[in-house]
Amino acid sequence: MTEFQEAPGVQETEHPYIVRVEGVCGGRPIIKGTRLSVRHVAQLYKAGDTVEEIVHAHPHLKIAAVYDAISYYLDHQPEIEQEIAANRLETLQATYSLKIDERGFASFPGEVVAR
Repeated sequence: MTEFQEAPGVQETEHPYIVRVEGVCGGRPIIKGTRLSVRHVAQLYKAGDTVEEIVHAHPHLKIAAVYDAISYYLDHQPEIEQEIAANRLETLQATYSLKIDERGFASFPGEVVAR
């Protein structure tokens, strides 16, 4: 067992590479030993990225961990799809009243953005 696994607040899942850690990514499922969410991997997978492309973009990951994240997504599709929907730009804009400027930068109402 690694130090990460023994840390308080780590909740194992039925998937060997996927855990939930209190205080990391809001307790949502992540790849063990990282801060990379299953949601992120699922979004890349759904966009057509191959496992090899995902590992190339995130070289600290093992191929098995990426496959396990995809497997977790497929086993928990409603949960992860809800996370994906909640993190869409349109949802975040509405939830937090964000303003997007002409350069694509987001700010809160009344916030002064340095230029």
